[in-house]
Amino acid sequence: MGQQSVRWGILATGGIAAAFAADLVDLPDAEIVAVASRRRESAEAFAERFGVTRAYGDWESLAADPDIDVVYVATPHAAHRAAAGLCLTAGRNVLCEKAFTLNAREAGELVALAKEHDRFLMEAMWMYCNPLVRRLKALVDDGAIGEVRTVQADFGLAGPFPAAHRLRDPELGGGSLLDLGVYPVSFAQLLLGEPDAVAASAVLSPEGVDLQTGALLSWESGALASLHCSIAGGTGTTASVTGSLGRIDVPAGFFHPERFVLHRDGRDSEEFTADPADGPRTSLRHEAAEVMRALRAGERESPLVPLDGSLAVMRTLDAIRERIGVRYPGEAVTAAAVAG
Repeated sequence: MGQQSVRWGILATGGIAAAFAADLVDLPDAEIVAVASRRRESAEAFAERFGVTRAYGDWESLAADPDIDVVYVATPHAAHRAAAGLCLTAGRNVLCEKAFTLNAREAGELVALAKEHDRFLMEAMWMYCNPLVRRLKALVDDGAIGEVRTVQADFGLAGPFPAAHRLRDPELGGGSLLDLGVYPVSFAQLLLGEPDAVAASAVLSPEGVDLQTGALLSWESGALASLHCSIAGGTGTTASVTGSLGRIDVPAGFFHPERFVLHRDGRDSEEFTADPADGPRTSLRHEAAEVMRALRAGERESPLVPLDGSLAVMRTLDAIRERIGVRYPGEAVTAAAVAG
């Protein structure tokens, strides 16, 4: 693919779809050509808001539209397998919101479909595409703090969320883990890879989803990650990475940071800040730009958000859910791929 516009379809019309569309409009050479919802009125209202010419009242029409280069799947995660699978099977490239799917089995099925149909597939883990997070990873990989010993990260919302809210609905994959905990887990695995053992504890809602979860991941290297997520209390959303030679602290909003501080033994602290040219910290444009770069390069996955990494995160989330006893309707027994 050359430098012509990349033509996007957007599947679903909720808040994250609107945020993505707003950022996409500001990207050069990005064009939203169609939007789909199971309710035509929702699709038409979204299309009018963002100047999109085609509004479909079903997913199949969007998946079949030959003028779409890539589909952004923005449904709740319980529908990711069906929506992304439909698009891949129809020959569309796909950017799928996180958590990638409900479980590792579904994630593996999507990866297999992408390979079978020779299509691009990426989890929309925008944190991995954030320039400042990439800088942090490069520093850690280059040994700036020595060998990583501990990772700490949290993400909690104050709520309270009523029982009817999607975050408490088992049918939609509700709970704090898949919606919020995916960030601390993905942050730890960005730096350390897949853990060798998983321990976890949680407080469950009457509906059987996790209101808050604490997880301890461990690696044979001796590294540990202490992670927390909650929909019952607003946390600091901070992260810290400690190594044998120093530490990196990331203040509030670690998954889209404005700055972080590098502390190295025997040296003055160094502060790294986001480049204003990169846009607002909440911008989703970096993941969209990475998709467009990869498509133009003929790549079938992104080196920033590799499919093996997304599968590994899903295995860890499965293992945590196995420990805390959360299972979603219609889901087979989760395979805890991580021992411990």
